[in-house]
Amino acid sequence: MAAQGGGGGAEGDGGGAGRALPPHSPSCAVLQTVEMHTGGEPLRIIPRLEAAERAAAAGLSLLSLRREVAARHDHVRRALLHEPRGHGGMYGAVVVRGGAAADGADLAVLFLHGAGYSAMCGHAVMALGRFALDYGLVPVPARPEAAVRLRCPCGPVTAFVPWDGRRSGNPVRFHSVPAFAAATDLAVDVPGHGKVVVDIGYGGTFYAFLSAEQLGLDVCSSKTRDLVSAASAVTEAVKKQFKLHHPESEDLAFLYGTILTDGKDAFSEEPTTNICVFADEQVDRSPTGSGVTARIALQHHKGLIQLEQTRTFRSSTTGSLFTGKAVKEAKFGNYNAVIVEVSGEAFYTGTATFTVEEEDPLKHGFFLK
Repeated sequence: MAAQGGGGGAEGDGGGAGRALPPHSPSCAVLQTVEMHTGGEPLRIIPRLEAAERAAAAGLSLLSLRREVAARHDHVRRALLHEPRGHGGMYGAVVVRGGAAADGADLAVLFLHGAGYSAMCGHAVMALGRFALDYGLVPVPARPEAAVRLRCPCGPVTAFVPWDGRRSGNPVRFHSVPAFAAATDLAVDVPGHGKVVVDIGYGGTFYAFLSAEQLGLDVCSSKTRDLVSAASAVTEAVKKQFKLHHPESEDLAFLYGTILTDGKDAFSEEPTTNICVFADEQVDRSPTGSGVTARIALQHHKGLIQLEQTRTFRSSTTGSLFTGKAVKEAKFGNYNAVIVEVSGEAFYTGTATFTVEEEDPLKHGFFLK
């Protein structure tokens, strides 16, 4: 496992009590990370992954790099996100600098979750905006706000981060790739729940949206386990009954998850609550940045909100808040799209140095459901 960190991990050279790594063989892999969260959703940042850097230097695009890492280096994701180093709700990001993968951006990023790799992650973008400034990955910016250009698998995204001349601050906002309504009022037969009506929105990745009430649940008071099971059933039903299309790449034409809402889609000053269940029944602790993006695009498409009307979105799991608004109309393939601005707060929780001993039979992690 050739993975090392830069910027923020504890040193492993024995330079002081409390800083030395535990006893290990010379072949033991060392992985350094920076730990953050946005709205309660964790982000384990891998500042440097040698295998990804070599592939990027060889000229791979970010989508090609994503396939390469998934096929040949997935043990890094499993080691850091699965138990015993991670947990079922852990999320990660690999930072890639330079080369075709970054394609002129300040940095490129691969998003990692418990089951694989995503195309976009809003909570990670907000955290990475702060990280890029604080760890010197972008030129010293002007005050009071710095623009950090990220190349995500779905395309270019810009984070705007408060900057006081020495350190970053909150809230962080980002401008999305073009977001659009892929389908509205789509009737889907969900085993155990009957026929429901869903909307499918794209905010860098695709989500199905419906009110929890259609499933006999309340997004604010039902047990999380019941919401997760119902949302997962919807995801599987939509995958079987509706074919997605992405204007630029079939690599991005997949349903990432289902977001259950309180049904309050019309414009209001009051927050609207949702829960996002993605990948393999993973639950987003935040209101979901790419989900807010897609939901704003749907509401704008339906004429429920106008440009520059700000809505507030609440996570049903932590109560954390994001805001979102459509700031500009756009065209994306044949879709009428919008650029969405999402804002939230990202915080550091620490740094970590992980060791992976070759003799450990569980060195690449395990996953319990």
